[in-house]
Amino acid sequence: MIHIVEVEVGGRPLRLETGRMARQADGAVLASYADTVVLATAVASKTVKPETDFLPLTVNYQEKAYAAGKIPGGYFRREGAPSEKEVLTSRLIDRPIRPLIPDGFFYETQLIASVLSVDDTVSSDVVGIIAASAALSISDIPFHGPLAGVKIGRVNGNLIVNPGLSDLERSDLTIVVAGTRDAVMMVEAEAHGLPEDVILEAIELAHQEIKQIVAVIEELQRLAGRPKRPVHIEPIDPILESQVKELVAKSICDAVMIPNKTARQEQLDALLQQAIQQLAADDPDRERQVKTVFHALEYSEVRKMILERNVRADGRGPTDIRPITCEVSVLPRTHGSALFTRGETQSLAVVTLGTTEDEQRVDALEGEYFRTFMLHYNFPPFSVGEARPLRSPGRREVGHGKLAERALSAVMPSKEAFPYTVRIVSDILESNGSSSMATVCGGSLALMDAGVPIKEPVAGIAMGLIMEGKRVVILSDILGLEDHLGDMDFKVTGTAHGVTALQMDIKIPGITPALMRQALDQARTGRLHILGEMAKTLAAPRPHLAKYAPRIFSFHIKPEKIRDVIGPGGKTIRGIVSECGVKINVDDSGLVTIAATDEPSAMKAKEMIGRLVEEVEEGKIYLGKVKKIVDFGAFVEILPNVDGLVHISQLAPHRVRAVSDELSEGEEILVKVLEIDRQGKIRLSRKEAMAAESESRSTDSKE
Repeated sequence: MIHIVEVEVGGRPLRLETGRMARQADGAVLASYADTVVLATAVASKTVKPETDFLPLTVNYQEKAYAAGKIPGGYFRREGAPSEKEVLTSRLIDRPIRPLIPDGFFYETQLIASVLSVDDTVSSDVVGIIAASAALSISDIPFHGPLAGVKIGRVNGNLIVNPGLSDLERSDLTIVVAGTRDAVMMVEAEAHGLPEDVILEAIELAHQEIKQIVAVIEELQRLAGRPKRPVHIEPIDPILESQVKELVAKSICDAVMIPNKTARQEQLDALLQQAIQQLAADDPDRERQVKTVFHALEYSEVRKMILERNVRADGRGPTDIRPITCEVSVLPRTHGSALFTRGETQSLAVVTLGTTEDEQRVDALEGEYFRTFMLHYNFPPFSVGEARPLRSPGRREVGHGKLAERALSAVMPSKEAFPYTVRIVSDILESNGSSSMATVCGGSLALMDAGVPIKEPVAGIAMGLIMEGKRVVILSDILGLEDHLGDMDFKVTGTAHGVTALQMDIKIPGITPALMRQALDQARTGRLHILGEMAKTLAAPRPHLAKYAPRIFSFHIKPEKIRDVIGPGGKTIRGIVSECGVKINVDDSGLVTIAATDEPSAMKAKEMIGRLVEEVEEGKIYLGKVKKIVDFGAFVEILPNVDGLVHISQLAPHRVRAVSDELSEGEEILVKVLEIDRQGKIRLSRKEAMAAESESRSTDSKE
C-alpha cells in the first residue's frame, strides 16, 4: 500500500511517500521537495558477524547524472567515484543519525540516499537527511528518531528557510541543522564573520521547522512503520565485573591523569592486558566482557574527574587552552608556510599561489563552476604513532579539510583584488584533539606569511561537553580522549569580530539553546586567546608576496578588443607569451591576467597588449609605418591593424608633386591625428607632426 504525507517547509510542499519504490528494503521513502526528488533506503543484515562490538553503519549519498539531465563525463560515461559533495553529504546524513541508533545494535546497516531529480530552488542535502530519517523510522531498525534537517540562509539581514542556489550566492550565512522534536543533534555552518547571536537565531528558526517535519515523519511511521527489532545487550557477569574493578579501577584513575597522550595510552593498554591475562585467560567471551568493563571504568573515571573536581586528563581546568607555539616561513622555497602547535596537536600548513590555469573545475549537478581557493587536509598515520598503509583521503580527511576551507574562505580577498588561485595543504604531524582547528590556525598564518591580503586572521577551537543529569561542564580545546568519551564535539572558527564556520555533533539526545549559547560564549573567549597567541608571531599579512610566488597582474580591455590580443588562430598572444616568457589569460569580459616569475617580464607583456588595444586619440602624434602609397596620399599604420590617411596636402610644408617623392612603403614616419570621423576613418598629417617636432627641438635648445 502506498502512503503519502505532506508538510509545507519554507513556503514549498515537502512530500514523503512509501510503498511504491524499493519495496524489498527494510525501509524506503521517496522525498519530493519542489522538483528535487531523493529516494532513501535503509537495510540491516539479519545476523551479526562474529565478535562485532560496534555499530557497522554505512551511509551513502549519491547523485545520479540524469537527475539534472546530464550524461556523465569520462571514458565510461557513467557515475564513478563519489564527488566531494557526495562524500560531505554522506557525512552530513551520518553524523546526526548514528547517535540515535541504540547501543548494542551490531547488525551491519546501510543507508543509501539517491538524488533522482534536482533543481536549483532547493538543496538536495537536507532532503537526503529527511528521506534517510524517514526510511529508518518506518523500518524495523531500532532508531531513537525521527529527525529532520533544514538549511538556513541570510540575505540582507533576513533569515531564509531552505534557500535556493541564487539566494545562497548572496547569503552571508549558510547553516544546516539536524535535530529531533526535542533537541538539536548536528550543526554545519559557514558565515561571513557574523556574531554568535545571529547563529543562534538561525539554529532556533531551523529547529522550529524541524519540529514540523518530524511530526509528518511520525505520521508516516504510524501509517507504514514496522515493529522495531529488539536490541539484545550482552549481560555482564557481576562477579567478573567486580573482579575487574578490584584489579584495575584505582590504576585507571592514576593512568587517566598522565598528561602525555602516548604515555597515558600505553599505561591504559598495559592495565587492560593485565586484566585480560588474569581474568579471561583464553576465553574470548570473558575477554570481551573484561574489555567492556574496563572501557566503562575509563569512561566513568574521566567524566567523574571533570564533573566532580573540574580537572581534566592533562591537569587543565574546563576553560584552559593548551600551550600554543607558532612559527612562520619554516620552509624556504614555498610561497607561505606555518607550523602551528597546540599541546600535542600540530599542523604544518603550506600555501601555494597559482594562476587561473590552476583553478579547479567542478562539474556538479547544479552546473559547472571554478574554485580559486582550496584547502586539503592530510592525516598521516605517524601523527598518532601508528604504522599503516597510506591511502587516498578518506571521508574524515575530506570533511575536516572542507570545514577548515569554509573557516578561511570568509576572509579571502576577491578575485579582482587578488587574481591568484590559492591552495593550502595541512599535514597533521601530531594529533591529540582538534587537528581541523589547528589547520585553521596554521592556514591563517601561512596565508599571511605568503602575503595573501586576507581581511582578518582566523582561529578555531573545539569545545566539548560532559553531561550527567543536571551536572554539566563545557570544555574548551578538547583532547582526543575527551572527544571520544564526551557528549559533544563543537568546533567554532572565527575572527576577532565574528564566526566564520561552525560544526557541532552531539552524542546524546541533544542539547538546549541555553547550553549552546554558553558553549559559543566560551568558544569566543578561547578563540580570542588563540588569536592573541598567533598575533605574537604574525599579526597581519606581509606587505609583499613571497620571493618565489608568481607575479600576477590584471587589467581590463574592451571585449571587442579581445580578438586583437588573441590574433588569428591565437598567433598574436602566443607570440607575446613566447617573447616575454609569461602566462596570459583573457576571459570573455575582457579581464587580462598576466602571470610571470618576475615583474619586468609581466610589464613588457602588458605594454605589448596595451599597444594592441590602444585607442587612437585626436591631436596625438604617433610613429607609424607607411603601408600603401596612392596618388592622393599614403595610408599609414599608427597602431596594430589601425591605419589612417595622410593626404598629399599634409605630407610636407611645401607643395608635393608626387607622394613617392616624399615617402616609400615600409618607411616609418611621425604623423599627427587630425580627425576621427563618425565612420571611424582617421585623417593624419605629417606636416603638422613635423612642425610640432621642430617646435619641441627649439624649446629644448633654449632651455
